[in-house]
Amino acid sequence: MSSLVLNLVESEAKIILESLIEKEQAMAEVCDTSTDENLIAEIGNDLIELRLILNVVKEKATAQFGESVLEFGSELL
Repeated sequence: MSSLVLNLVESEAKIILESLIEKEQAMAEVCDTSTDENLIAEIGNDLIELRLILNVVKEKATAQFGESVLEFGSELL
C-alpha cells in the first residue's frame, strides 16, 4: 500500500483540521436527522472513516504544534 506524506506548517494544519471537523459535524447531523436508511448507512460508513482519519491528524498535529492547533477563530472569513 502506498502512502502520502505531507509537511504542514501550523496554519495549514489548522485549516485541514477545521475542515475535517466541520465535515464530521455535517455528516453526523445528516445521520442524526435523516429518515433515509440508505443515506444514513452510506454517510455513516464514510463518517467512521473520517473520524479515524481525524483522530490521527489531531494526534499528530497536537504532538507537533500543541493544543492551540485545535483552536479556531470564530470570525467570518
